[in-house]
Amino acid sequence: MKKKLIIPKFRNQDEESDWWASLNLAEYFDRSDFRAFELRAFLTEHQAPASKRITIRVPAAWIAKAKAKAAELDMPYQTLLKQFIHNGLNAK
Repeated sequence: MKKKLIIPKFRNQDEESDWWASLNLAEYFDRSDFRAFELRAFLTEHQAPASKRITIRVPAAWIAKAKAKAAELDMPYQTLLKQFIHNGLNAK
């Protein structure tokens, strides 16, 4: 590293944009500051857990109640049901 990059506080986005546009990063970094990056390894390590589709039969009243609750929370009812399952599985 050549010299330390100090990022100031900005009053607005235009001021910040102008500052970044005027900056020459070559003054702050040199080749030895960087390391090799293996994209495939990164994606494997940070991949979201695999999902599996299931079919389950539940009373229609449960679905109606889940849809009503999800509407109150402004979210899809299937997402709400997944949260309920997750919370139930992780309860102590």
